[in-house]
Amino acid sequence: MPHISKNVLKIHYGWHIVWSGLLCIFACLGLGRFALGMLLPAMGESLHLSYSQMGLIGTVNFIGYLVSVLACGPLAEKFGYRRVIVTALLGIGLSMIFIAKAQSLLLILVLYCLTGMGSGAANVPMMALVSSWFSPGKRGLGTGFMVIGSGFAILLSGKLIPFINSSAGPEGWRTSWQVLGGITVLVSFICLLVLRNSPKAMGLLPYGYKPAAGAVSSEHETTISKKDIAHIGAIYFLFGYTYVIYATFIVTSLIQDRGFSEAAAGSFWSWVGLLSIASGPVFGGLSDKIGRKASLVLVFTIQATAYLLAALKLPSVFMYISIGCYGIVAWSVPSIVAALVGDYAGPDKAARIFGLITFIFAIGQIAGPAIAGSLAEHSQSFGSSFLMAAGFAVLAALLSAALGSPQAD
Repeated sequence: MPHISKNVLKIHYGWHIVWSGLLCIFACLGLGRFALGMLLPAMGESLHLSYSQMGLIGTVNFIGYLVSVLACGPLAEKFGYRRVIVTALLGIGLSMIFIAKAQSLLLILVLYCLTGMGSGAANVPMMALVSSWFSPGKRGLGTGFMVIGSGFAILLSGKLIPFINSSAGPEGWRTSWQVLGGITVLVSFICLLVLRNSPKAMGLLPYGYKPAAGAVSSEHETTISKKDIAHIGAIYFLFGYTYVIYATFIVTSLIQDRGFSEAAAGSFWSWVGLLSIASGPVFGGLSDKIGRKASLVLVFTIQATAYLLAALKLPSVFMYISIGCYGIVAWSVPSIVAALVGDYAGPDKAARIFGLITFIFAIGQIAGPAIAGSLAEHSQSFGSSFLMAAGFAVLAALLSAALGSPQAD
């Protein structure tokens, strides 16, 4: 790699990691996963899918994610974060392009499972990488800005996919998959050019690092116990279980339960994307100020409100409040948990521990769509699914309130 003089850096290179990481999250999660909610109604109609089959498409994506998250930490340590992230993004883009050509549900399931594998292999190293580029007091802010990529993707998909579908006809969803896949391939090349594996490799210190005289490290050595991992993992499991039910089925619920048009439901989903842009920086930065625990309690309380309002048969105006509550905290939990893991484990172990925590989180994502889809199938409505999500979000808030502090060696 060519040497980059510190004298020509206008801003700390950690912020270049953040904006390229934002694009990575935009592609691997925003396009690779959250756009599915906008694609499902047209796919379901074209392929004559039941609610359970539609839920299964989301589930196999999370199975792929689950398979990859444990391996990506060791792979990133062996081959470098940059190489693993770029390869994963390329795989996501190609698998999405091939989905556009698939004629059977089985082939779509296989390909979207591969998409999920790529999502995990890009997301986990990217979230861990930013921890090494930011000091503990700035870590929540750094991860917070990065995760808003998902919000931009939702904003794009909420407008772009209905436009493509209406322009291309009943099979327009196939064109949408091609477009999203092509964008993801482009992002992989941008990350290849920008990402770097560590500040030390560039002769830099982490952003916000202020060593005392004679100090060699600004970060105290901490230990993370199995109990800590299980506690954080349980919180992240509940987040994965609940948020994905809303993300997967809210558009379908608006169309089939409440009679919204696809375009109107897409506008609602775009509002989620627009509002969520501030969620990462605001709540990630807030967690640097008031603590990870208090921030998580606040976030889960707001999410529980969003799910409860979606579950109840209230006037349509309450759906705006539900969408607003979901959007303003949408990506805050991943940013806070990534920073929390960095606090507990330190930057050197962050990828492995965050991979393990994300593995537990992914189990929740697998269970969420499958169970919610089955509940909707039996009740012919998504109200019971959203009510279940609200209850589990309250439990997550209680577990967050019981968090302790990282133990220094």
